[in-house]
Amino acid sequence: MRALLTSKWTKVAVFLLCLVPLDALIWRAIHNGLGANPVEFIQLTTGRWTLRFLIITLCITLTYLGPDQSFDLAAIWKDVAKRPFITVGFLGFLLLVPLAITSTAGWIRRLGGKRWQMLHRGIYFAAVAGVIHYYWKVKSDVRMPIFYGVLVGILLLWRLGDWFFKRRRQAPSRVTAPSVSVNG
Repeated sequence: MRALLTSKWTKVAVFLLCLVPLDALIWRAIHNGLGANPVEFIQLTTGRWTLRFLIITLCITLTYLGPDQSFDLAAIWKDVAKRPFITVGFLGFLLLVPLAITSTAGWIRRLGGKRWQMLHRGIYFAAVAGVIHYYWKVKSDVRMPIFYGVLVGILLLWRLGDWFFKRRRQAPSRVTAPSVSVNG
């Protein structure tokens, strides 16, 4: 069973399976099936799939805690401290926990939009930790971790550029007082 789960082809199959939501959105877009408000439909659909993938990620972590480590907290702590890829993966997991807990409208109201948004920016660090975890875990074929790293890098650079340009547009222009000549 372990050979099947760690097979290169299983990883390819899982990756292709993860593209199904995107394929479904493209299919609906081509066939005018996005409803009266396509942008809202896409946002809700991708948001739901993000939550599903986060839940799947948390389930994978539970398989580490349960079947792999038998919920032996001392063994888990020793493993986290001993192996850097486990440490980074555990950090990514810890960053995802508050995001999963606060991903409801009630929590947005309780925290307030700005604080909720600030907290949920932790996803950037969790994504980077996930890529590092994956890269350090594989021994020889690092193509997939690099692929994911490039995707995460592009998305983070896009967000950084968007933030930078919005900030420049919103910055007030400097108004300087006219110079006065003392001699004249």
